[in-house]
Amino acid sequence: MSAPFVLLGLLGDGPKHGYDLKHAYDRTLPRAKPLGFGQVYATLGRLERDGFVAQAGQERAGGPDRTTFAITDAGRVELERWVGEVESPAPHVGAVLLAKVMVALMWPDSGRAVRYLAAQRAAHTARLRELTAVKTDPDAGVGDVIAADYAIAHLDADLVWLRTTLARVAELHRGEPQ
Repeated sequence: MSAPFVLLGLLGDGPKHGYDLKHAYDRTLPRAKPLGFGQVYATLGRLERDGFVAQAGQERAGGPDRTTFAITDAGRVELERWVGEVESPAPHVGAVLLAKVMVALMWPDSGRAVRYLAAQRAAHTARLRELTAVKTDPDAGVGDVIAADYAIAHLDADLVWLRTTLARVAELHRGEPQ
């Protein structure tokens, strides 16, 4: 999970409290699943336990006390190690999309997989259009565009696979009673 390292990176430019870190995380990764406040504080607790962050003070801005955290030297070293580490390609295919196609192929209804693949291709195409609109939105920030590019590349790869698999499955079932 990258959330602890993103939080360490966000602390790189100075101390922050959990509330600010949560919002900065969501701004930094605008198309990712938002990080919950509970997850922020639990992660900060683990980072503090491991010596990667330290409490830097308390603030009170018209509400409850807010603990401010700062990255430690050990945290900077760990962050540098993580950023420099090349991600290994996944050794196994574990996508839900693949699992659904494989299960659909097991059913006696030979057209089920073809119908599913066609419907999934339509859903992917619709999402591709939405993301393309993000890239042309004049109010989109660079983070939005980079995240859209990333998602589009994955959707493109899925669409190639869907098209190939649909043709393969349709060919297998030609001539079978529907």
